[in-house]
Amino acid sequence: MSRPVGPGKPPVDSRFRKGQSGNPKGRPKKARPSPASAFDIVIDRTLTVKQGSTERALTVEEALQLRTYQEAIAGSSAARREVLNMIAKREQYLSARYARGPSPPVEVRFEPEDPSNADKAMLILGIADHDPARQGTDDENPQLLLEPWAVQIALSRGGSARLTDGEVANIKRCTRNAGSLRWPRKAAE
Repeated sequence: MSRPVGPGKPPVDSRFRKGQSGNPKGRPKKARPSPASAFDIVIDRTLTVKQGSTERALTVEEALQLRTYQEAIAGSSAARREVLNMIAKREQYLSARYARGPSPPVEVRFEPEDPSNADKAMLILGIADHDPARQGTDDENPQLLLEPWAVQIALSRGGSARLTDGEVANIKRCTRNAGSLRWPRKAAE
């Protein structure tokens, strides 16, 4: 079948024959979104979290991260590892996105001349607390008592040497509620 193209031009055969579709493969199908997994449905939910007197809307993922941070601060070693992994992933993402290279190494400084640093660290970590019997006697160097749980861990690690009577007396003198301690068999009670 020919159709005229214009004045002075020869007719051109039509592209499609009678009864034949112009698009044999048909219209392209729209891509169907894959069905959401149960995890996707749960993780995208929004929760209302109350912190003190303030309410905040958080996704489940943010709430889980917040809970992990709280557990890490409370002393959970598994939570601390997870937080460190999150920090490392974030650093990798930022390095790749902004192509700024790796972060400079963290400088660690020790100040062994100042024993109050150790006291402050033990207070922060909850290993020791102020001695109420000696409070106010020396405000610059407050007297501390070790918490029984920390002393118990140290006693359970032990060693091959037996504790002397003097060492046991010092441990009892420096421990809050020393009567709750369980002494190892090799210690002189």
